[in-house]
Amino acid sequence: MGRAFEYRRAAKEARWDKMSKVFPKLAKAITVAAKEGGTEPDMNPKLRAAIAAAKAQNMPKDNIDAAIKRANGKDSADIKTIFYDGKGAHGVQIIVECATDNPTRTVANVKAIFSKNGGEILPSGSLNFMFTRKSVFELDMPAKELDEIELELIDFGLTEIEEEDGVLYIYGDYASFGTLSEGIEKLGLEAKKASLQYIANSPISLNEEQMSEVEKLLDKLEDDDDVQAVYTNIE
Repeated sequence: MGRAFEYRRAAKEARWDKMSKVFPKLAKAITVAAKEGGTEPDMNPKLRAAIAAAKAQNMPKDNIDAAIKRANGKDSADIKTIFYDGKGAHGVQIIVECATDNPTRTVANVKAIFSKNGGEILPSGSLNFMFTRKSVFELDMPAKELDEIELELIDFGLTEIEEEDGVLYIYGDYASFGTLSEGIEKLGLEAKKASLQYIANSPISLNEEQMSEVEKLLDKLEDDDDVQAVYTNIE
């Protein structure tokens, strides 16, 4: 994927090492997943994925349990998942996923971040046709052959499988998240991360200088407390 990808990934990993930011976002993801699909992980693949992501970041069990319990509390009733579309320099398209109990505050913050960092917020839904929402699972490379894994998971909704730097990426349609999660577990494999992501239909390449410029905007978005994920069309 080139030096720009390596720069982006290294910068993102450095940001997410800030535990003061990571844990609240992970906890909110757990609460939202539990609210949407129930508080029993065995019956809720999205919650299982959120818990797995939290454990991968060494989030304490007490924090995880508290986040699940919060789904039944009064505070969780007002948490909504909202998406904002925007654009940055060099043709970069951006979808921002937020979980918030105050949309007025969140949209004001997101607009301000775009305008102050060389970007512009777009009308909601503007980029829907430029991205496809997919189920994405990340695993450590297993001992099994990729052909064997692919064959086994096709019936569970797998559409694509690839390996990059010792990480196995498994993709499926948006609606296949639950069945694909089940299939991975039946193979005795464990996903380090599992999420519903917006994948660009026509990715673009940036050089290192352009990436450095765009990173300023992406950094600010990802640092916002209400922002759960930022998706771009960068290759």
